[in-house]
Amino acid sequence: MDKHPLEDLLSPVVEKLGYELVRVITIGAKNPTLQVMIDRLDGKDITVDDCATVSRALSDVLDEKDPIENQYSLEVSSPGIDRPLTKPQHFARFAGYDAKIETIHPVENRKRFKGKILAIDDAQNISFEMDGVQYSIAFDNVAKAKILLTDELLQKYADAQDSVEL
Repeated sequence: MDKHPLEDLLSPVVEKLGYELVRVITIGAKNPTLQVMIDRLDGKDITVDDCATVSRALSDVLDEKDPIENQYSLEVSSPGIDRPLTKPQHFARFAGYDAKIETIHPVENRKRFKGKILAIDDAQNISFEMDGVQYSIAFDNVAKAKILLTDELLQKYADAQDSVEL
């Protein structure tokens, strides 16, 4: 997966605040938006206050280092339920759930997969099942991947919310 050029600058700031940097992308050309997705390390939901805290810290670093030539907007957000999978540990965390994966190079003559994450091994090969066929996809060959919104995933989040409220 390609890494955004600003990821090395932003990641230590996000991690120091106790969050995980999930993804950094730039959207648009004329008035670009630098989108930074964060997640909490404790597994709780991201709040508006979390985003504001990280946004202020990132703004300070971006103002100081000035890595972006023109005017831009900074957007800090949660990855959401149907989140992108950008790190090997994301595939381990969401094993058993449905996902969509696009590869850089074909795997068994295909580049698009929609099915279930089975596991990821120590060599960072993702075991993936689609239409009853099991595939092994190297993490380094993943162009992009995301969790698919399913009833099972929604139930997991509903159960998590219920246990937090108790």
